This record gives sequence, C-alpha cells and structure tokens, in this order.
Amino acid sequence: MIKTAEEFLEKSDEKAFDLPHRKTINYNIGKYNTAVERGLSKFENLEASKKKAHVVKWRVMENLDKFLPEFESNFQRRGGKVIWANDAAEAQQEILNIIKRNNGKTVIKSKSMTTEEIHLNDFLESNQIESLESDLGEYIVQLLGQAPYHIVTPAMHLSATDIAKLFHDKFGTPIDATPPQLVQKARELLRDKYLNADIGISGGNFLIADTGSIAITENEGNARLSTTFPKIHIAIVGIEKIIPSMADLDLFWPLLASHGTGQNLTVYNTILSGPRQPNETDGPEEMYVILLDNGRTNLLAQKDQRQGLYCIRCGACLNACPVYKNIGGHTYNTTYSGPIGSVITPHLKGMEEFKHLSYASSLCGKCSEVCPVKIDIHKMLLLNRRDAAATHENGKVEEMGWGMFNRMMQKRKWMDFFGGKFKNFMLKTFFKKSWGKYREMPKVADKSFAKQWEDLKKNKDS
Repeated sequence: MIKTAEEFLEKSDEKAFDLPHRKTINYNIGKYNTAVERGLSKFENLEASKKKAHVVKWRVMENLDKFLPEFESNFQRRGGKVIWANDAAEAQQEILNIIKRNNGKTVIKSKSMTTEEIHLNDFLESNQIESLESDLGEYIVQLLGQAPYHIVTPAMHLSATDIAKLFHDKFGTPIDATPPQLVQKARELLRDKYLNADIGISGGNFLIADTGSIAITENEGNARLSTTFPKIHIAIVGIEKIIPSMADLDLFWPLLASHGTGQNLTVYNTILSGPRQPNETDGPEEMYVILLDNGRTNLLAQKDQRQGLYCIRCGACLNACPVYKNIGGHTYNTTYSGPIGSVITPHLKGMEEFKHLSYASSLCGKCSEVCPVKIDIHKMLLLNRRDAAATHENGKVEEMGWGMFNRMMQKRKWMDFFGGKFKNFMLKTFFKKSWGKYREMPKVADKSFAKQWEDLKKNKDS
C-alpha cells in the first residue's frame, strides 16, 4: 500500500474515535447548517440559480483557451502583469523573483488556498522572508504550525477555549479571554504588519474575463488591507477561477456566500483591476496575477471529470459529508479535503498516490445535492475509482482479490462452492483486523438461501 494511503487509514482510525474532536466539529457544523438554511431560503429559485451557475462554468471550461487570454489582455491594459505558472515550483520562483527584485523582506497574506497548495509560507521562510497570515483563522493555524483544516474555516477544529489557551501561551492574554478580546489582540498584532509589509499576497475567488479583474470575497477586511497598503500586490489564482463577465458576479457572489457561510453576501467583496491609477489615492504601485495550472489541465483533459474544475470553493460539500465530519480535514493530508478534494487531488497530484481518497466516501450523494454549481461529485468519485482500476493503480493483490470476487459473484455455483463454515473461517482469519476491529463480524449461514431452497425442493419432490 502507498505510504499516503497508510497514513490516511491510520489518521482516520484515530480521528473517527476522538470524541472531543467530533464534539467540536459537530458543534461548528451545526451552527453552519442553521445559518445556511436561513441563507438559502432567500433565493426565490435556488435550483434555477445552481443550474445557471453550472452552465456558466461549463461554458468557461469548454472555452478556457479563449477566456484566459481575454483576461490577460484586459488586465495588462490597465498596467497589471500576468505570469503563467505550470506548477508549484514555477509559481514559488516567480513570487521570489518579484520579492527580490523589489528588495522585499516581509509579506502579508490574505486567505488563499492556492498559496497553501504551493506551500508558499514554508518556501518564503526557507528564503529568509517573513510571511504572515492576516485572516484570523489562518493566523491561528499558522501560530500552531498547522495547515488549514477546512477550505473556508481554517480553524474549525479548534474551540474558543483552545484558541484562548494558544493566545495565552503566545501573547500572555488571559487564559479565559473571550472571542472579542482575542480578536482585538489579533487586530493589535496585525495592524503594523499591514502598514510595514513590503509585499501583499492574495488569492482570488474569481477572475473576470471581460474587465481583466480579480474578485476577492472575505469577512474581515484583511484582504483589502493586504492588497492596498503594500507597494506590490501579487495575486495567485487557479486558471479555473475564470468567469466570463462582471455581470456573472450577481449570480456567483450570493451562491458563494450562502453556501459558504449562510450570508446573503460576505461582508467585503472587492474587485481589483490592476495597480493604482494616476487618479487613484490608494492601491499598489505594481500588481501581478499568477495564473496557476499545477495539474488543472490534467483534470481538464478528463472529459468525464472536468466538472471538478467548476468548484467555487464554498466548502458546502465538506460540511455535508459524513466521512469528513468524522475524520476531519487534516486526515486527508491534502490542500483540498472532503469530497471535492477527493475528486480533484488524484488528478492534481497523481492518481497512484492519492487514489485512496476517491474510496473515502459513502457515496450517499449529499455532496452533489448541496453543491452550488451542481457538480456531480459522488459520480466523479466513482469515475476516479474506474480510472484507478483501468490503469492498474490498485496493486496486484487488490486486483486479484476483486477479480476472484467478481468471478464468484457472477455464477451461483461459485458462490455456493464453499460452505458457511469455510466462509466464516475466512472472515475471522483474513478480515477480522480490517473489518472487525470495531464491529462484530457477521456469521454466514451454513448453507446459502439458494442451497436451502434447492434442498427444500428436493425434499418435497421425494
């Protein structure tokens, strides 16, 4: 078994029975469910909105080679600079080149999953550049030395008590500090960083083709500060984030907000179209957009599964998934966790190493049901499994096992070839550890129903 799969199973086994962890996650997701139910009720026809969003994203993915150059041209027209990065290493190097060219020493970041994807903080630190997260949740997990737990809510796995203890240990705040007091302390710590940082780095929720703009959605105002005060602003955005028109935000902003946090709209929605213009009073002197591929074209090439690129990163499928709610975000050991992460990660990072994620699903379909752009997520997981089997990524032992099972299940004589005693012996000997660790193994009858029926008929005839 691949090492990443082994680690996943070990962590899953640990987290699934960690009751304090489950209590925290269920509490936080319970609050989310209440807010989202209220938020979705504001749509006059939610299903129509989701279908429209699906069609827009379908159109984009089928014409990505046209929309991306359109965005590039319009963004450059206003003085912005576009850099294309094939993978994480290229993106890291391009960012480092910009920082060094401008003698930068400090970076302030707003929340961005693409920077997590390329492990930017670790890379900058290895090059003696301070990189500080300004989103409160990201700042908390950075202090802990952890990766974000959730696409939208990075510190979802922590209770208010956990965070109070962290701030007490790091900054000497009262051990019983309230959430407002903790937020105030974080504000005090971060304010000077906005003013003094050399470089501001952000992600982007949407790339707008017809205006050459990036749209950023947030609830704290930190993204505006991170992109306004520093002289240089670098936005790193996945190539799939493109939408055709500014008018499409009328659809996508409410869908993202309602499914992400239950709001009608998030508190701050910002559209940036390049560096500061001569008639403007604030903004960066230079602005770069790095368009990141990093395996996305691999997924785009899969006609059946390219739906995965429609994702707007609302996190709704994570909150709905019974597997995610039990094993948590860190167990996946990927940037994008939960159902959508299980769909896209094998294509972004390799089917051989991450195929196991596509099997980490009950296939209940709840993820597909809640998706605001109607990605058929549970079907995509099945297609990933199909591809793993077709390319022989499952290993010889597994293939032989399923081959024998398939052959036996197709013919009744093979199913009944061995009696119940032998089958029970096999279950206890070979499957007790994997299937019976936390449950009582089933007892197979001495004779199958078909065999019993056949014997009954013989007895009647005689």
